[in-house]
Amino acid sequence: MTERSKTEFIAIHCSATRPSQQVDVEDLRKWHKAKGWDDVGYHFVITRAGKVQPGRDEKAVGAHVEGFNGRSIGICLVGGVSEDDFTKAENNFTPLQMTALHNLLLSLRKRYPGAVIQGHRDFPNVRKACPSFDVEEWLRGMTI
Repeated sequence: MTERSKTEFIAIHCSATRPSQQVDVEDLRKWHKAKGWDDVGYHFVITRAGKVQPGRDEKAVGAHVEGFNGRSIGICLVGGVSEDDFTKAENNFTPLQMTALHNLLLSLRKRYPGAVIQGHRDFPNVRKACPSFDVEEWLRGMTI
């Protein structure tokens, strides 16, 4: 395992799956390994039921934001695309997921106090809607 030397970012992602799909970290791990990756790309996965599942070792370099993997933690929310059109981004995350995300961010902020929290789409040269909502707007008025 290659360890991160620093943690400057916490990146929020979505799995780009329909809300009816009951995906978990093992599904994502299987998909990522099929691409030839060592493990699931994210450090944490939050299921539709709001369960926070550990993914890649938290100290390890992730595989979730090109050019930033060595200095970021990746969190993936299951969902993020329309039930009727998987090419359409949609903020369809459950209240349980958003509560779990908030609590996980509180915990990570204690360990990485200087890390910037942002959506995948907010990194340079990313041409995706991921995580299908505006993380900066969601964070406004929240204590994290």
